[in-house]
Amino acid sequence: MIAESTTRERRVTDNLQQLLQVLPPEIRQALEQHPDQEGLLEIVLDLGRQPEARYPGRVVYLTDRLVDHADLDYVTNRVGEFGKDNRAGIERTLHRISAIRNRAGRIVGLTCRIGRAVYGTIDIMRDMVETGKSVLMLGRPGVGKTTKCREVARVLSEEFGKRVVIVDTSNEIAGDGDIPHPAIGRSRRMQVPEPSLQHAVMIEAVENHMPEVIVIDEIGTEQEAFAARTIAERGVQLVGTAHGNTLENLLMNPTLSDLIGGIQAVTLSDDEAKRRGTQKTVLERKSPPTFEIVIEIMEQEQMAIHHDVATTVDQMLRGRAPRPEIRERQEDGGIDILQPADETIDIPPARLRYEREQGRGENGNGHGGGNGKEPGTAVVRIYPYGVSRSRLEKAIRDLHVPAFLTKSWDDADAIIALKAHCRRDPGQIREAI
Repeated sequence: MIAESTTRERRVTDNLQQLLQVLPPEIRQALEQHPDQEGLLEIVLDLGRQPEARYPGRVVYLTDRLVDHADLDYVTNRVGEFGKDNRAGIERTLHRISAIRNRAGRIVGLTCRIGRAVYGTIDIMRDMVETGKSVLMLGRPGVGKTTKCREVARVLSEEFGKRVVIVDTSNEIAGDGDIPHPAIGRSRRMQVPEPSLQHAVMIEAVENHMPEVIVIDEIGTEQEAFAARTIAERGVQLVGTAHGNTLENLLMNPTLSDLIGGIQAVTLSDDEAKRRGTQKTVLERKSPPTFEIVIEIMEQEQMAIHHDVATTVDQMLRGRAPRPEIRERQEDGGIDILQPADETIDIPPARLRYEREQGRGENGNGHGGGNGKEPGTAVVRIYPYGVSRSRLEKAIRDLHVPAFLTKSWDDADAIIALKAHCRRDPGQIREAI
């Protein structure tokens, strides 16, 4: 199935020459002579090692000479001041220079990351942004979340004439310096003095500047999650990113789960538990989600879209994993829908993510399905008897098992115990069963 697509021109602006000018001459010359400048991701200078140019899937050593303090000083003297987050930039560009320091505070390593403004990169999700609903993007580092935030700000401010404010914590969205990069269009940018104050600047943006849209990159703390909820409750559209690759990651993160409604344990009455066919203690969504739409960016041109986060979270807490819509942008600009948004199916979230990562579904065609094993249908409640709760909780998180620990075996579906405890006190185990 092919989604309707507008084949807008895609342009890339990277101001690469301005970054090359701050590098030592020998390293700069090696980069200028390399045939692949468009694919360059970052340049790494570590004391006592060869300078590296990193490309997708490969590393190129630029010189045989090892990096010394003079090379590092050459770069740091030509870039902006390093903030408390050990990041600096080049004025009116999107490049980021990050420092590694020794115990005495002296810089012993630099990562020079290439910042690119890619116009047209949100065509694949443009209809989501145009709804006016709050949109949260998830994905691993380097997959293009910040680039898409930047383009969203430009489109909403220029093409739709909305009042857009960017809360730019490390100057990654709008670039270094007091004058923002033209890639953000007519959006206004508020800089953050230090990362720990990001939540305060988010609230200040709403109270002082009457935005219709706020764009925020890397929501990572409980205070920032609370600030995001406060902003959404005032009727402002939020477009942001958060740590985590999938909606399931976010749901299991106690710090950020409030972004999608949060989780709470609820004790049901005997009649209600019987009617639902569940245990008396169940997990339920605590409140309406701050972000109504969640987009999992799987690759730069492929994403999974959860159109109704409230319904999705409710279904996941009942052990039913919904299938999101999966889109992919083709080289000719067309957008393929690899998997349409469909009714829920009884697949544990861990297995759903595996199938998504494998890029396949039922019968190998992307529509859900079997691998020879019967899918589970509910979240399992486990009571640990003489077993470390913290280790079990870590195992549940690491293995992405749809389960949680209870404090009473009356509410448990299963008991995990060591053989030694069973032999020493079999009466109690028998009583629990």
